[in-house]
Amino acid sequence: MRILVTGSAGFIGFHLCRRLLAEGHEIVGLDGMTNYYDPALKRARHAALLTSNHFQAHEIMLEDDVALTRLVQDTRADIVIHLAAQAGVRYSMEAPRSYVDSNIIGTFNLLEALRACPAQHFLMASTSSVYGANAMPFAEKDRTDHQLSFYAATKRATEAMAHSYAHMWNQPTSVLRFFTVYGPWGRPDMALFKFTRAILEGKPIDIYNNGQMQRDFTYVDDCIEGIVRLLPLTPTASNDSNGSPAAPWRVLNIAGGRLVELKAYIAAIEKATGRTALRNELPMQPGEPQATLAATDELEKLTGFLPQTSVEDGVRAFVDWYRDFYKA
Repeated sequence: MRILVTGSAGFIGFHLCRRLLAEGHEIVGLDGMTNYYDPALKRARHAALLTSNHFQAHEIMLEDDVALTRLVQDTRADIVIHLAAQAGVRYSMEAPRSYVDSNIIGTFNLLEALRACPAQHFLMASTSSVYGANAMPFAEKDRTDHQLSFYAATKRATEAMAHSYAHMWNQPTSVLRFFTVYGPWGRPDMALFKFTRAILEGKPIDIYNNGQMQRDFTYVDDCIEGIVRLLPLTPTASNDSNGSPAAPWRVLNIAGGRLVELKAYIAAIEKATGRTALRNELPMQPGEPQATLAATDELEKLTGFLPQTSVEDGVRAFVDWYRDFYKA
């Protein structure tokens, strides 16, 4: 199949493209190479993908509707996977406009391009952050009305936009809510990267809420396995708890369904690095939930798959990659 992936130089996008190339698909990758974090890491990811003759790389911003529409029309992809976005809860307090431009306007531009050139299946990344102040475990059927960060609010807006386009233009759409994805080639703004770098350099790590935080961590290979299994499972209008009675649309949690204490996560990094972290205790940050936990029944029912990688194994794989990539 020919598959268009936005955010192909991003963390999840890179791993997904690599997996799809290994399965023999033709991949057209799009990335804006923004400087939210070091573009050199993004370019290294693309360089690794470009060793395949079946990968094309295009540097295009989602906000450039003319270039984006032309690429969608030229590609005529069977499947479109939309991973590109402005990420980060804390950064959305500093630069909220970038989230409107990338997440809302950029997604609108892509939806418009697909209206003229529809795909067999449109898959779009969302986030566990859309559940906001909800009670755990977070289930797809739950209402999502109380986001805690502007980042989460923009991602929830894109979900609603995608549903309306699925209804109006009959574009089969799957919305994927990712839960704290981590692993090799990860983003420098995420805790695992920052903690590993600081510990190896002998610097203190910032621990918020005195470490009283929990996350539903998802190893990147497990995340990719879930996405790949969903590609041929095109949604139809239904009354399923995670679907829509009015549109070929569904929403799914991509998560392990297990709570992990932040302190246990740090302990896994210490074990993998062979060093003890220096701790800088800080209060809870605005916009951050104290805990996230997904209900994974729908994912298992639809794909027969649930993530299984332990935090210890996943963290060790990241630390091994980090040491090799940065010669640390």
